[in-house]
Amino acid sequence: MRRGLVHVLAWLLATSAAATLSWWGVHTVMAGTAYDPPRALPITATDDAPTTQGSKPLASPTSRPPSPSPSASPRPSRTPTATPAVTPTTTPSPSSATTSGQVKAYDTNGGRAVFDLGDTSATLVSATPGTGWSMQVWKTETWIRIEFARSTDRVSVFCTWHDSPPQVQVQTY
Repeated sequence: MRRGLVHVLAWLLATSAAATLSWWGVHTVMAGTAYDPPRALPITATDDAPTTQGSKPLASPTSRPPSPSPSASPRPSRTPTATPAVTPTTTPSPSSATTSGQVKAYDTNGGRAVFDLGDTSATLVSATPGTGWSMQVWKTETWIRIEFARSTDRVSVFCTWHDSPPQVQVQTY
């Protein structure tokens, strides 16, 4: 009887330790994945570019490294991620004070891009990838490019305003 009790106690201890270790491992891997509810990240504004609603500027909850310059290559080399990556713009372009407040949204297969189009320039209001898509944003003084990617599918949204009013083009490839 005593021997059987020792075996049951050893089995319970080993099973409890294995279940605890498995739960901890799965919990660690799953933390921060697609099972977390999606969060909207605000676009920040500075004093020289007030928000269109007249509210005070919002602070970004995360800091991100600057986007790579697309002048190095027309198609950046990167590994697509399985979950959508949201890249909020944290600094408005210097010419954003000339925008007129005409906000236009462009829905694509890869996601949605929203621009504030002015007479001589444009600013990116938001860019949100669709489910399963990732995204990259590039900005210069005369254009903004947003690329949505999923495996081999690509959708690019270009907003240019070099010597003309802002024009938006959507390319799927």
